[in-house]
Amino acid sequence: MEEEFKVIDNYLMIRMPDEIDHHHSVSISKTADKYILDEQIGNVVFDFERTTFMDSSGIGIIVGRYKKISCFGGKVYAIHVDNRIRRILLLSGLHHIVEIME
Repeated sequence: MEEEFKVIDNYLMIRMPDEIDHHHSVSISKTADKYILDEQIGNVVFDFERTTFMDSSGIGIIVGRYKKISCFGGKVYAIHVDNRIRRILLLSGLHHIVEIME
């Protein structure tokens, strides 16, 4: 699997794959949800360092994890966001629920 998951304190770090499409989104969502529930995660950090492509299923991954943790006061962050991914986050309105870290 290309994506990587790591728990650091109360944060689930998800290193996203090169391409985020429907094929990847199902496994990423299921694995992230398992970590969130099993490890009682409070915050999720999506690392887009390697990501060169993301379609609407990537937006779904982010929104789904936001819904899971926001009811407990958790937050979602995005790091290593290039201009292409930043534009997707802005155009989709995700920048209102995801803090884009510089």
